[in-house]
Formats: sequence, structure tokens, C-alpha cells
Amino acid sequence: MTKKALITGITGQDGAYLAQLLLSKGYEVHGLARRSSTADVNTTRLKWLGIENDVRIVDGNLTDLSGLARTMRDVKPDEVYNLAAQSFVKSSWQQPILTGNVTGIGVTNVLEALRLESPEARFYQASSSEMYGLIQEPMQSETTPFHPRSPYAVAKLYGHWITINYRESFGLHASSGILFNHESPLRGIEFVTRKVTDAVARIKKGLAKELRLGNIDAKRDWGHSKDYVRAMWLMVQQDQPDDYVVATGRTTTVRDMCRIAFEHVGLKIDDHLVIDPDLFRPAEVEILLGNPAKAKQKLGWEATISLEDMIREMVDADLERHAGTAKR
Repeated sequence: MTKKALITGITGQDGAYLAQLLLSKGYEVHGLARRSSTADVNTTRLKWLGIENDVRIVDGNLTDLSGLARTMRDVKPDEVYNLAAQSFVKSSWQQPILTGNVTGIGVTNVLEALRLESPEARFYQASSSEMYGLIQEPMQSETTPFHPRSPYAVAKLYGHWITINYRESFGLHASSGILFNHESPLRGIEFVTRKVTDAVARIKKGLAKELRLGNIDAKRDWGHSKDYVRAMWLMVQQDQPDDYVVATGRTTTVRDMCRIAFEHVGLKIDDHLVIDPDLFRPAEVEILLGNPAKAKQKLGWEATISLEDMIREMVDADLERHAGTAKR
């Protein structure tokens, strides 16, 4: 029988790549998407991957328990992947209550709807390395203590622990992936990697002269979304639910990530990079470095796409997006 999957946040970077992966495995894919009064569902990423017509979009919102329960009842999913969130750290400082309601309490709503209507379905929760925050160990694993440093990270930590609670209390097959930073050409423009690659492309095309950033000495463990959604699927296939760090095990400064992007188009970083104090976070997370040993041992998973290849792919995609718009 054809498996059914329900993906919340299907229009985001991870949702789109996960939908592509599941479709390639013969799944029937349903995606929960939030509509607004000003626009229809934004399916740009699904179009980019050529799968817009292969997924079934369902209206929904993580804050609406009754709607989520109805969706579970109608779809009858075998697997549920909760990827939806207010996921931009900077915005979480400006909208802390909204972030808590969607990114935190929203997870409870999905789990409760699943418990009531599809208790046999397997569940995946997208946890985040931001939960580690003020790091307690130089390399973070599943047992490293958490110290979140933003409303987003606090909300993600709530979602992580409520998933564990539902697993232990109700016997749900509920797993969490503690995903470290992962990017791709589908990453939103507000995230630093895409902000960098888009700026580099615009500078190369003569459409801009500078790239403005905050703390470029912060270090991150960056991987590719394609690799990371494969880890999500592997977690859900395990006999027993569990929590896993998904990371490359390599950390790189924002500065070096920028250098890779500029060098790819033959430009010098020092000619265009401007440090803007207004772009520093109120409470910075200086370094994140994940230990993916458990995922490698139990899931047989490891990252296959390097940071260098990923950044070059992103720059090339942004150059393509800006093709024909160069100043003459």
C-alpha cells in the first residue's frame, strides 16, 4: 500500500526537499500550509523542484487544534513531519509571543491532534541546534545540556521536550532531529547564508556594491538541506523512536563562509563586506558544532555535500535568479 505523509511547513526549504524525497520513494504527500488574506500559498520552492503538482496542499495552521485534528482524520497519515515554525531568530525578538505560540505550543497542537486521530502514525519534530545556545560542551551531542539564547530557541526547546513527553506518556512513535544549520538554494533570503550568496550575486551583476553583516566571527556547523531531510526520514523508519543530532561535525566562521562565496565569482571579500553593529543579536550564540556520531551509528547517516559545494551551488542559483537584470 502507498504510504501517506503529512508535512507541516511544506512550502519551506526543508518541507520542499522532504516532499521531493518522499515522492521519489512512492509516498502520497500532503502538505499543511497557512494562507493569508493577501496571497495564496507560496509554492515557489515546490515549483523550483518541479513537484508543485505532485503534492496535495491542505489549509491549516499550527495554532488551530481543531483544524489539525480534522486534517489528521481526513488524511490518515502514516508519517507526520512537523517542520512548520516561526523560524527566524531575529524575528523572534520582535515577536516573542507569536514565536512561542507557533514554534512551541504549535508542536503540542500537532501532537495532540495526532494522539486523538492518528495515534499509530509516526511523528518527526524539527528541533534546532539553537537550543544549545550558550554552549556547555565544545561539541554538542544528544546529552549536552541546553541553554537557549533567543525566544526562538526557547520555543524550540519546548517543542523538543513536549515531543519527548508525548513519546514517554502516550507511547507515540515520536522522534526529534536536533538539526544544526542547513542551507540550500531554497533557503529564505533573511538567513545569513542566503543573504550572503544573494548579495554576492548582485554585486557580481553590478546591482549592489556591499554586503552588510553583524558578527562575522560567529561559528556554525553548516550542512545541506538535502542531506538533512534524508536523516529525518531515516529516524521515522526506526523500530524505536529517539532523538538525534544531525550535523557535519565541522564548524566554520561566517567570515570564511563569505570568503568562499566571493571567491567563487572572482571578488575580494574586503572590497565589499561592511560590518553593521545594528545587525548583532542581543544575545549571540558564538559557536555551534554538532556531534553526529549517534546518527551515523544508528541511522547509517552522514553528510555528503560539503560547505564549499553548497555555497557555490547557492551563489550559482542566485546568479541565475538575477540573470538579465545586470546593470549595463
